[in-house]
Amino acid sequence: MSATVQEEFKIGRAISAEEWKALREQSLYGLPPELQELPRSEILLGYQKRSIRARLLHEVTFIEKSRRTGLTWAFAADAVLVSAAERVAGGMDTFYIGYNLEMAREFIDVCAMWAKLFAKAALDTGEYVFEDLDPATGETRQIKAFRIRFASGFEIVALPSRPRSLRGKQGYVIVDEAAFHDDLAELLKAAMALLIWGGMVVVISTHNGEANAFNQYVKDIRAGRYDYGLVRIDFDEALREGLYQRICQRKGEAWTPEGEAGWRAKIIAHYGDGADEELFCIPAEGSGVWILPAVVEANMKPDAKVLRWEMPSAFAAQPAHLRRSAAEAWLAANVEPLLHRILPDAPSYLGMDFGRIADASDIWPIQMATGMHRYCPFVIELRNIPFDEQEFILWWLIARLPRFGGGAIDAGGNGAALAERTAQRWGMERIAQVKFSVEWYRENMPKLKATLEAAGMDIPNDVEVGNDFRVVRMIDGVARVPKARTTEKGEGAAEGKKRKRHGDAAIAAALAHFASIMPVVIYVYTPVTAAGLAGGGLGSPFADESFGALIPSLRGGL
Repeated sequence: MSATVQEEFKIGRAISAEEWKALREQSLYGLPPELQELPRSEILLGYQKRSIRARLLHEVTFIEKSRRTGLTWAFAADAVLVSAAERVAGGMDTFYIGYNLEMAREFIDVCAMWAKLFAKAALDTGEYVFEDLDPATGETRQIKAFRIRFASGFEIVALPSRPRSLRGKQGYVIVDEAAFHDDLAELLKAAMALLIWGGMVVVISTHNGEANAFNQYVKDIRAGRYDYGLVRIDFDEALREGLYQRICQRKGEAWTPEGEAGWRAKIIAHYGDGADEELFCIPAEGSGVWILPAVVEANMKPDAKVLRWEMPSAFAAQPAHLRRSAAEAWLAANVEPLLHRILPDAPSYLGMDFGRIADASDIWPIQMATGMHRYCPFVIELRNIPFDEQEFILWWLIARLPRFGGGAIDAGGNGAALAERTAQRWGMERIAQVKFSVEWYRENMPKLKATLEAAGMDIPNDVEVGNDFRVVRMIDGVARVPKARTTEKGEGAAEGKKRKRHGDAAIAAALAHFASIMPVVIYVYTPVTAAGLAGGGLGSPFADESFGALIPSLRGGL
């Protein structure tokens, strides 16, 4: 892994007040004074708009958030616009479910405020009591709820956190602070029934532990098990999009980067050790091994070999023709005999984690076999190999992968040049130049984990590769490789030194998996025919000013 990736990402409460002040000042650099202020005409902040936009695009949307970001306030506005609309305009009842009575009362009060602001006709606002029947025991109990009726014929109802309260209902469901409900799974089971006739479900919450049902849903969405919308809003993101500026506007105070940095530090200090979970969307008790060793071992295949080439430092000083000859000889002796393992008709992909001196370069080819299984014929690992020879070996392999759909290459630090040249050679659309970030890991590691847990991707049966997967940890709620390297057992083959590893094979596997699901471009060649030339049809130089056409069509992965 390249040098820039070795550094720990600084996020959350690790950012000091001084650093936050500098970041906010940099964000304003070059902007005219009128654009440095949050416009008062902007009723909703960026993350509030983004959350409502996600609801418009998905039947079910989950939102993990920081405390006190005003998201319930924004969805109260959304609820009023939905329930005050006529049926032909998409109007429907809205059901808000908080985990206590005060949340229900507060939501209805905010909805009433929005109704007045929007000048929507609210015929009645108040509380009422309904009978809750438990079919298992036959017992009933009176439940207090709050509602607003609109002239449209629809209403907003704030219900208690009881799954049965949704039975027989139809409309738009908002589950607030979902992680704190007694039985979220049963509640969502009842809510999902509303989708049958065109309803919508939004699930909003701060985290409440790694094992909480809400966090399990979030992880499943990231892993691709559910086709739901997912929005993440941590404290710093809310600040960047105007949270503290809006607070200053309401208090009639002037906003400054210094003031925001001090206020941010005070809020983080107030939450103490709970700040990660309460403010930065990092579930508690989430540190430790990312994936169980048993899962890695279940995917290991004895026939998938790791082909290693390591040379002494003096090799880089040899003439180019000698280095090229050495690379060709190594390929002929080690890789060519295993080319028969490559499936001749299966789509192929590739991931490469780049290393030059401190780390190894791992090239991980995979092919999409029957049943969407990601088959790995072998893995190439290069240590202390010069840049030119790494490029030669990578391109040599790509040229021999049938139906090559795309690759993803570590483009951080020294790997940037190789990633760029490979993209220029094989197509910018087919080669992803990946600069690692917290967001990249957050979005892509759960998908790899889900595939491995389903025994859907081959891993070489190799001790060092297995250890690389064990190195990946949950750091600040995100699976990634720690800064510290691990030492391989035994001595370095080239210079008698103990070799260091930095999760190289695991990252190459993650890149290969990413390449296999990223959108690619397919080009179809339409040849010239005699009939086409004569008739001026498709493929005619008179119709297209060429003797053929490369017709691109987007494909969203296999």
